[in-house]
Amino acid sequence: MKRFHIHIVVDNLPQNIQYYSALFAAQPTVTKDDYAKWMLEDPRINFAISQRGAKPGLNHLGLQVDSAEELAEVHQRLQSLPADIIEQKEAACCYAKSDKYWVNDPQGIAWESFHTLDAIPVYGEDNEPKPDDSGCYFPVANTGNSSVCCKPKETHQLNTSKCC
Repeated sequence: MKRFHIHIVVDNLPQNIQYYSALFAAQPTVTKDDYAKWMLEDPRINFAISQRGAKPGLNHLGLQVDSAEELAEVHQRLQSLPADIIEQKEAACCYAKSDKYWVNDPQGIAWESFHTLDAIPVYGEDNEPKPDDSGCYFPVANTGNSSVCCKPKETHQLNTSKCC
């Protein structure tokens, strides 16, 4: 079963934990010094907030799945989109290890499709995007801070002379 995911960067974590706890009528499932997450059933959502130096606002949207098979199904659908896909295996991010696929929608909003493999004790850093067989790096939305976890780092420009 799929769960909708929203990740928002905040400038005051305690204030936002209080706000969203009241809004959802539930305390966070995970609370860290720089991160909080609500795994809600009504609505079925993985709602996360973090305070890690990035500009406050929407970080990314996503779909969380329960199995590798569901992730493969989502990946197959992503391949039909007119978008470049970044694959990350065992990415360490948001106190979890996950297999992921990233795409940008037509507005440039990053979408993460992921299957969580395990909890980890650190916020982590996503794996660097790897070039495809032609040497291309896929473009992704800029986080505004390349050290911030979650969206892959935008460290390489799309080389249209070699790709696409």
